[in-house]
Amino acid sequence: MSAREEILQRVRAGVGKTDCAARRAAAEALLSAPGRGPQPVIGDELAAHFKAKAESLASSVEVIAAQADAPMAIARFLAAGQLASTAVVTSDVAALDWAGAGLAVGSRAAVDADQVGISGCFCAIAETGTLMLLSGPATPASVSLLPETHIALVPISRIVATMEDAFALLRQERDAAPRAINFISGPSRTGDIEQTIVLGAHGPCRVHLVLFPG
Repeated sequence: MSAREEILQRVRAGVGKTDCAARRAAAEALLSAPGRGPQPVIGDELAAHFKAKAESLASSVEVIAAQADAPMAIARFLAAGQLASTAVVTSDVAALDWAGAGLAVGSRAAVDADQVGISGCFCAIAETGTLMLLSGPATPASVSLLPETHIALVPISRIVATMEDAFALLRQERDAAPRAINFISGPSRTGDIEQTIVLGAHGPCRVHLVLFPG
């Protein structure tokens, strides 16, 4: 045995790390059944809590009766803000009747010229008013990050209480994590310059959420 190996062996023995197999098994057991720390009390009204928290973060929120009503609701929102009536959408919401609402949409990744991006979401988190979006071929991340206006369709049944619940849902429904998981809590913002909050510095300057039963 070399002097180096002898020294390392003494170190391992000194800190109790000689049984690597047992330590690995313990680590895998801990990862397979993660514990939870203290949890906030959210209550049963997850949609109301999510709406209030999202609005406090400068998102605008509208609740509609059904997902099919989303195109007309979004068309009204865009018209009221004198925003573009053209948009890029993710594939998971592309089948809605956008043309019937007077909107011209393309289902693809966003480019610099796109002013409005419309997406679904994997779930929403009531505790923080946050969207959880998963990237993939049908849900390119650029749709929610590149245009100045991001509009998200949020099924009320996909609102969970906490961040821990969101990750638990991900583990339950997906075999593996996607390439990117994006958490969106209102418009992008920065306070780097003179500690003055500026919206839209490095992403959408407005976020509009459309909640519907489902």
